[in-house]
Amino acid sequence: MNTAHTPPCEISWFGALCDDDYEFLGVPDPALASSWEHCRDLVQRAESGGFDNILLPSGYALGIDTTAFAAAVAAVTQRIKLLMAVRIGESWPPQLARQIATLDRISGGRLNINIISSDVPGETLDSGPRYQRTIEAMDILRTLLNGQQVAHDGEFYRLTVDPPRVTTVQARCPPFYFGGLSPAAREAAARGCDVYLMWPDRLPAIRDTIADLRERARRYGRELRFGYRVHVVVRETESEAREAASRLLSKLDAATGAAIRAKSLDSQSAGVAAQTALREGADDDGYAEENLWTGIGRARSGCGAAIVGDPDQVLAKLRAYQAEGIEAFILSGYPHARECDLFSRYVLPRIEHGALQFS
Repeated sequence: MNTAHTPPCEISWFGALCDDDYEFLGVPDPALASSWEHCRDLVQRAESGGFDNILLPSGYALGIDTTAFAAAVAAVTQRIKLLMAVRIGESWPPQLARQIATLDRISGGRLNINIISSDVPGETLDSGPRYQRTIEAMDILRTLLNGQQVAHDGEFYRLTVDPPRVTTVQARCPPFYFGGLSPAAREAAARGCDVYLMWPDRLPAIRDTIADLRERARRYGRELRFGYRVHVVVRETESEAREAASRLLSKLDAATGAAIRAKSLDSQSAGVAAQTALREGADDDGYAEENLWTGIGRARSGCGAAIVGDPDQVLAKLRAYQAEGIEAFILSGYPHARECDLFSRYVLPRIEHGALQFS
């Protein structure tokens, strides 16, 4: 592969707001539990390490509140973008638009939005209607945050409302990052998001997914950009990286891993099923393809694989994804702060990167 010149990409780290930071997977550590102090320190470490953006995840029953945290951490950071996850099932779009605009003002224009097609807490909606609700919500949010009146008569929302007085710094809607693998999720992405996020998979599958989403978006007269959410284990040598990966699982038993996966809110989704299939198709050491290790998926639902290797191997893997059309990476590792430091030391200075720009 020719890597003489690779366009810059966005490199993001992960904020552990959902009680998912471990030294040994499946073994909770009170020192790594979700808290204002721990998560604030992690965001500031990512900023000082040079990352462009940080994902602030959200889970109704897990960790601390994302919106409140984003407001607080915006005031104690200066440069890093904040990718705030919002759970559509828990929000009323006009009120959410005002919150987003206010948070963007607090951050000085550094807010991005990760749209989560969630249920209303305590209720369960089938996939098709749930994604239809998300499509409607994205349309309402975009219209209001672009400073326009909404007159919406949909299946889930019926309202006529003026935009909030407060606007974002740029007076337009922040970019929407969005992920989902089912047909309904792909259609929602094609119709409403700006950056389509994928979980780990083999390169041919990544290629096929990008081609499919590009075609779906084209039918609506839109273009998408693409992001990749994956863990990373980087060490000075490949053998050290593999040893570190194995150490993560050294205290995990099968029953604990299954319980962790089952309690996730998205444990039955198409994306989680794809992560399970990736793991089950891996070799005896858990590698689905060169330097893509699926062992992490034994102890968590959702993103279940890691790039494992020395700095050259990790960089080559990122560039291989870039060659397929990936422009944004959301990375994490265990413990998140330690791996953040290692990646910022070994890999980040060697890759041209910067926050995604939108016209």
